[in-house]
Amino acid sequence: MTALISLRGVAKQVLLPDDSRLDILRGIDLEVEAGDHLAIVGRSGSGKSTLLNILGLLDGPSAGTVHIDGQRTTRMRAGALDRLRGRTVGFVFQQFNLLSGRTALENVSMPLGYATDRSFWRREQRARAMLERVGLGHRLDATPERLSGGEQQRVAIARALVRRPRLILADEPTGALDIQTGATVMALLAEIARETDAALVTITHDPHVAARARRHFRLDAGVLSPIGLDVLEDRDPAQEVPA
Repeated sequence: MTALISLRGVAKQVLLPDDSRLDILRGIDLEVEAGDHLAIVGRSGSGKSTLLNILGLLDGPSAGTVHIDGQRTTRMRAGALDRLRGRTVGFVFQQFNLLSGRTALENVSMPLGYATDRSFWRREQRARAMLERVGLGHRLDATPERLSGGEQQRVAIARALVRRPRLILADEPTGALDIQTGATVMALLAEIARETDAALVTITHDPHVAARARRHFRLDAGVLSPIGLDVLEDRDPAQEVPA
């Protein structure tokens, strides 16, 4: 069976002002199947955000290949890549990135404003249904400044999922939340991913968040390695440096 997304030998380098080269990612191999749930942990500067941008088709590798459903994305034109990203990927960020002055319903329906199918005409109905799914059916008309942190994150989740993406990328999704609210948000995210058979990739420095996944990886100095749950449990969160 073809993987939903496959990385082979992916590397990323940038050229510094002194003409030296900085290696951010080094020879990464990764396959993510539909319905998969994996977590990637690592310290600040380990390359987690760069890897997430490549998985989300926001950036391309300096070397190696990226395939989605067997299609090689590194050969696609920008327009085709944008359409594929819009159909396939949903992003949930630590900073909620909601539009101030816009209601929860308007924030969630916004991604459907770019749809080219009947989703465009049903965008308010679908946004309303997704907000009800995340427990905010009573807050449709609330703007971000009138929502708690946990409510804002749930609006962000609804916005990420309203287009029913097959790949959900969560970048430090609980970093701005207290422990209890963060646990509730992660449980909700995992539950919705299971219901839609979407793959969920969580980028985090928090071992408790990572432990919710079925597969676990560590990114260290640009090298991605699988790790066991026992390794996560043995780590001291106080020694972690937030990304």
